[in-house]
Amino acid sequence: MEPPKLLQCKPYECENPLGVSLREAFVLLQSQLKPPFSFLVPTPSEYSQLTLAILYGILTQPQLAKTHLTHLHAIVTDGYCFFTTTLIKLLNDSFPRLLEIPRTQLLWLTSKLVDVSAVKVENLLMLLLRWIIGGDFSELNLWLCAELLRLFFDKWEWMLDEPLVLTSALFVYLRLLADHYRLAGGVKLDTLKRMEIDFCVRVLRECFGICLKIGRDLVRLLQDLVYIPEFSEVWKDLLFNPSRFQVSCFSDISQLYCGRTPSHYFLLRINPEMETELRFLLSFVKWGSQKRYQVWFAKKHLSMPGSETVIIDIVRFICCVHHPSNEIIQSSVIPRWAIIGWLLKCCRRNYFVANVKLALFYDWLFYDERVDNIMNIEPAILLIMNSLPKYVDITHTLLEFLFLLVDNYDANRREMIHLGVSTSFCLLLKKGVVHSLEPLISCNLLSPMIRQRLTTFVPSPHMGAVKSACNLSTLEVVTEG
Repeated sequence: MEPPKLLQCKPYECENPLGVSLREAFVLLQSQLKPPFSFLVPTPSEYSQLTLAILYGILTQPQLAKTHLTHLHAIVTDGYCFFTTTLIKLLNDSFPRLLEIPRTQLLWLTSKLVDVSAVKVENLLMLLLRWIIGGDFSELNLWLCAELLRLFFDKWEWMLDEPLVLTSALFVYLRLLADHYRLAGGVKLDTLKRMEIDFCVRVLRECFGICLKIGRDLVRLLQDLVYIPEFSEVWKDLLFNPSRFQVSCFSDISQLYCGRTPSHYFLLRINPEMETELRFLLSFVKWGSQKRYQVWFAKKHLSMPGSETVIIDIVRFICCVHHPSNEIIQSSVIPRWAIIGWLLKCCRRNYFVANVKLALFYDWLFYDERVDNIMNIEPAILLIMNSLPKYVDITHTLLEFLFLLVDNYDANRREMIHLGVSTSFCLLLKKGVVHSLEPLISCNLLSPMIRQRLTTFVPSPHMGAVKSACNLSTLEVVTEG
């Protein structure tokens, strides 16, 4: 008798090796998966094979899942470490290929693993969060959103003891809500939006001290939700009444601005498959050969109606997570700035263009050499510089957007932001990322207003060349750094 299927496999695809191992263990040991179970302690080899067989049974036989789980509880000797590690590897490689019954069983099984505090169950939950794909409004993707939320509500007390899972879930659902709230849909979508709002507001109101760990990108996400009444209230308290969060160490939103967001959070919005493909593109594809890879990537990940939104997350990933080695930087591999320039051109609507630019410049606004990484701000300056003269429109719009951010992003903290941008320019020059801003300031293709404004961020040692290039007699210059 054929065993129940776990994964979809198209005729031209190779079977997943782990999926094959799970099925073979299940077929081999199927007779041992029914009560009465043996009370003999299995050898390490027998334990691993029996664990693989039980995992396959739980995922493919919902009618026997409780029996299989009881069997697992009886034999486990490592805090479920091997079981959970195997499940994580399966999902990392093949989650989209899971059939409907295994997908449903997966969420049930995850809940049971939380109940027993299985080793690495927090990694399993964060992997499932990564498989919620931005801009994908399919029934399957929305189902995963809703099921994970129900699990988080149900396991709230456990979540309070797992701050990384709690803040990861908050980061993901704040980001998703910005897209979901704009959608018009039926009862299921409205219910999901209500759940997302309730979850995020509860985390922010009850656990704000933990939320501070997210850093400045928490503000970026919240600003995208100010039109939702519940978040409008949160935003007002952040700006004008921080004591309402009842966190003694938090007194001003500037504290969030000063905190660099750990790279872990950006990975949450890039699924494992996309991460592998982006890292390949940025590590092995040579300059001049990138077009066919870009077409392939765009067809796979950017062709759906809502997929523009994921470009925002890709840019944050490229800036803050993927930091190439010096060997790759000095090679002919296509640089990060060129990929970001291409991604900007993939955006068709102004809303997404603005948010992609904000993702590119966000760390500039609050840059502090003591906590920030120069690799986070490198792509923007190189895109600005290398777009001259052929793509001067890109240079112009990027600088114009940066200066608009300085003036308008937070009017009450304009000096702080001006200092952050000035510090960014200074450090990029000091570290030799660019040797001079003279090509920008002497470029007649840029408007005089942009060129003059740029000089207010240039450190004093470089001002001689700047004044000469600009033909300006008196300029007010920020000399920090």
